[in-house]
Formats: sequence, C-alpha cells, structure tokens
Amino acid sequence: MSDAVEGEQGYGSWPSPIEAKDLVVGAAGLSEVVTDGNDVWFNESRPEEGGRVAIMRWRNGEITEITAPDADVRTRVHEYGGGAWWAADGTLWYVDDTDQRLRRLDPDGTLTLLTPEPDEARTVRFADGRATPDKAWYVCVRETHIAGSQEPVNDLVAVAGDGSGQVAVLTSGADFYGSPRLSPDGSKLAWVQWNHPNMPWDATELWLGERVDGELAGARQVGGQHEPAAVVFPGFTADGRLWAVSDHHEWWNLYEFSDPNSSPVPLLEGSFEIATPGWVFGLSRWIEIDGQAVVARTDPGGDTLFATSTGEELDAWSAVSALGRLGDGVVFIGARHHGEPELMRWTPGSEPQVLRAARDLGLDPSFLPAPEHIVFPTTDGEEAHGWFYAPAHPHVTPPADELPPLLVLAHGGPTSRARTELQLSIRYWTSRGFAVVDVDYRGSTGYGRTYRHALNGRWGVADVDDCVAAALHLGDERRVDSARIVIKGGSAGGLTVLGALADSDVFAAGASRYGVADLSALARDTHKFEARYCDRLVAPWPEGEAIYAARSPINRTESLETPMIVLQGDADPVVPKNQSDAVVAALAANGVPHAYLVFPGVAHGFRDAETIITALEAELSFFCQILGIEPAGDLPELTLS
Repeated sequence: MSDAVEGEQGYGSWPSPIEAKDLVVGAAGLSEVVTDGNDVWFNESRPEEGGRVAIMRWRNGEITEITAPDADVRTRVHEYGGGAWWAADGTLWYVDDTDQRLRRLDPDGTLTLLTPEPDEARTVRFADGRATPDKAWYVCVRETHIAGSQEPVNDLVAVAGDGSGQVAVLTSGADFYGSPRLSPDGSKLAWVQWNHPNMPWDATELWLGERVDGELAGARQVGGQHEPAAVVFPGFTADGRLWAVSDHHEWWNLYEFSDPNSSPVPLLEGSFEIATPGWVFGLSRWIEIDGQAVVARTDPGGDTLFATSTGEELDAWSAVSALGRLGDGVVFIGARHHGEPELMRWTPGSEPQVLRAARDLGLDPSFLPAPEHIVFPTTDGEEAHGWFYAPAHPHVTPPADELPPLLVLAHGGPTSRARTELQLSIRYWTSRGFAVVDVDYRGSTGYGRTYRHALNGRWGVADVDDCVAAALHLGDERRVDSARIVIKGGSAGGLTVLGALADSDVFAAGASRYGVADLSALARDTHKFEARYCDRLVAPWPEGEAIYAARSPINRTESLETPMIVLQGDADPVVPKNQSDAVVAALAANGVPHAYLVFPGVAHGFRDAETIITALEAELSFFCQILGIEPAGDLPELTLS
C-alpha cells in the first residue's frame, strides 16, 4: 500500500504502508545466541513457516541454516520453553518439537538421537542444557509427564552423549530446576531451583556441587538462603568463579557467590535490572571477559550494554535479549524502537558491527518516532508506568478539532513488561491514526523488586486500575479522545481487559486474546509451572477461593456490557478454550455486540502467519466498526453477533 497520500484525514482512517502480513512475511524472531570459537550460533523463529524455529550459524561473514528444513527446535518444558539447544566445538545439541527428544548434530552432519522414545509422545522433555568438555554428557533440565499424576516431575539429569540412551539423575526433589551451568573444566555444576508457590522471580536457591565420575557430589546451597531473593542467571568465569544475578538489594544486580555462610560479593550494583523474568530458558544478560563483566542493563529508558572494564555504555538499544563472548568482545541480539532484532558484535572502545541485519521494512522513519515513557498517578495514590505512542504519518494531516482514538495495551505475564523495541503490531495502529499506550502496570519488571511484587494479592485490581488510570491520564491531558478508548490484552492481559470492561465505563470496546476469565479454573487446571502462581497474585488456593470468585470476570458477566472481540486457540494448554466460550456466552446473553474467532490447532500465543494476520485484521475491523471509523485499505469484513 502506498503511503504517498497528502492532506487532511480523520484519525483511524489513515492509509498505512504497514499491513498485517508485514508482521510475518520475511519476519524472523531472534532470541538466543551461543558463541563457539569464532562461530556465532543463533535461532530464528519464522511465522511464515508456522512458527518453526531454525538454528543458524554465522561464520566468517556467512550465515548458514544448520538444522534441516523440517526441524522445529523447540522444547515444551514449563510449556513456554526456551533453551532448546546449545552448541560447542562445532556440535549442536537440540530438542525437536515433533517428539521432544534430545539430538546431537555433529560437524560431519551425523544426527544421533540421545534420549529414548517415551511411551507417549512428548511426555519426556529436555531444556537449558550444557555439554561437558569431552562431550560425554549433556547436563540439562528434564520434565517427565506421568499418566495419572497431578504434576510432571522436574529434575536435573546428565544425558549420555554416545547415543546409548542412558540418562543419569543428578539431583531431584525440588519442584523446579533451571540454568544448570558447568565450570570451564566441567568439574563443577551450578544451578537454580525453587519450589511452589514461588515463581523464579519470587525466591530461588542457588546451588553448587562437584562432578565426580559423572555424578554430583558435595551439593550445597550458596545463594538465596540469607534473605528472600530471586537468584538467577548463574555462570562461571574463565577461572572458575561463580557469578549470578540477585535482587536481594531491590534490583537484579550482579554478584559473586562462593561461601554459603557469607553474603554475595557485589560486582555491579545500581538502580537497574540485569535479569528478566524467567518465563523461558536460554536467555543471557551478562558475560565475563578477562575477569570483567559486560552486562545488559534495563531501566525505564530501555536497555544498554555496559562494560565494567571501561565504564563504557552502548545505549542505542531498546531491548537486548542474549549475550555471548567472541574474542575480546560481545555478541548480542539487540533491537531498537525503530528496528527489529539484529545480531551484533561489540568490542568496548569500538563501533558495533552488524553480523545479521534486520529485514529492510522500507518505511519512512517518520512512521517510527520513539515512544514516550510516561509516569502517571493511579487512582489509589501510587504511580504506574507506560509507553505512549502518538499517531504518526508523514503524509497525513489530522483535523485540527479532532483528537485521536486510544488503544490501551495490557501485556501478558502479568510478570512481564511492555516491549520498547520495534513492534509492527503497534505501528500498525499508530500509522492509521490511533494513539497507543503500552501500560507497565504495577507488577511489571524493569522497575525493581518492590514494583515487581506490587501486584501480589492485587491481580485483577491494581493492573485494571493502572490501565484505567493511563487512559484517564491521557484523556485529561487532551492527548486522546476520551470517548474513543479501546483496550486489548492477551493471556494475563486478557484478565486485565475483562476486568477493565466489567469494572469501568472508560472503554468503548475491548479485545481479549486467550484471556484468563476464571481465576478459579486457572488455579485448578493450569500447568505445573503456573499452578501456584496465583497464590501470590491473588490468594492461597483453595483457602482463598472466595477471593478468586470475586476477582474472576466470568462471575461478573452481568457487568460485561461493552462490545468485545475474543480470539482463542482451541489447543491452548495454559488458558483452555472453555474460558473464552464462557465469556462469549455471557456477551450473547447480555445482547452485547461481539465477535468470536477460534483458531483450530492453535496453542497459547499466536505463532503462525495465518493466525497472526487474521487476528490483527479482525481487531482493526472490530474496533473501527464500534468507533464508527471507516478504515483505509481492503480489510476483510468481520461480522458481529
């Protein structure tokens, strides 16, 4: 679509060069990176290929796909996965989504299955592994689903590298394990573990042991025992010292751990976060170079790379997801507010080098102004954060007497944060004349432990209040049209959407993607990783059942009087389809205009191109119909019920 349109045009009806297909055609998500000598390995998730994840390798300026065209490198441990692969000495270890079995791909192309086939497909899963220096073992997290058992069993195991199928249990007994990390010589193993009802951002334990004759000996807790802390991202330096990130002093900062009887030694402290919440495995936010750290730091302004050796910052980035060492520099995956993720190399004291560039979107930079970080008062006297995106189109002039409609975004998690790197899913709206505010409601990460825990006991209350407060704040400042405010969210953000529509009259319409509607059902039926998540966010279960019932939008369906579009995959193990069914039934019973799109075979989150395109275009059509806006372009017609 051409953007060469001149003149005055009403907000919401602007012609845009950004189409829904642009979110997926040629797109590739980058999230993990591993350095191996002078090689750099990374993964690409490809919406055009059904969300398939391929493993790529950069070598001497050339990029090659290493896994086969039909491989889908994905683990389902914790259902959210991550950490499905590792590479060293030219060898790749990975889990394929077809069966969740662990494989080893040697430099000569030989593929060896390392784990036996379980009785039932995908019931034994592996993640977050590291190979021993001699490749004899692959140490990783294992999750075993046993028929008839209430929860799967998680443990740390060593998988034999010879293809014999031998799997040795290194440690077990905790509810969850993560980040098993070997010392450079393979003689020590560090890991993180935690138990219900904690999540990995609440309270964890850092453990250390010695590997003797392929077994674990002398295991002892070295972090998290002195005070409640989320200790995450452990790793060893070249000389065998154990570093990890801890928030025992409010912020996720970097420390050295050694003596169980002493507090950790600070390496880098400040009002910034080095870690991110552990929804997935495989991310890395610090590396060591010659005894000094290079870290990815998050503060309200975005992400920066910081080298402790020189005090130098590389601050042009909105998000950094993974780091690895390459020579005397760092390789990282970084994205900007105006650019998608790129694979970069940076040596402190020099300019960064692009190893794998983002796709060229061909957009006028005027479509992509930087978002504005806003701080606004909540209705109960606290403060919340958000990112405001003004409508942006270089060739359209809005009417002088008109204010733009506002789309309020409630991120998922809820322990997550608004992403500030380029999201075409946001620019899709702003280029059409919508303003957008991506709300970092209380409970979001990037603002310290206190703010991250501010949603405890208040999920469905404080997050709703903050989204309402953001809308009112922008309306009061005359930056948006208070009569044309809509709200959208997925998963946990869907609960926020439903609560905002049920408990306020601020919004003209809402969109819920696989949204939580029944907190009681979520507490009873969700997967192990989140089975006790609500104990902190809402109340202990089942003792607090009355609170769950009161907070659940499904029990206040008589208040659902605002038009809604509901989007749901019918194979969702996290938020089952029956929750969306109940919401839609209530909307129909109340005679509220609505639309319901169910995607066959789609699980939690929308990964494949067809679903992504259909969902976004349907939301635009729905909101425009409700707001009385005539959208530009050839938009598929959406029939309302």
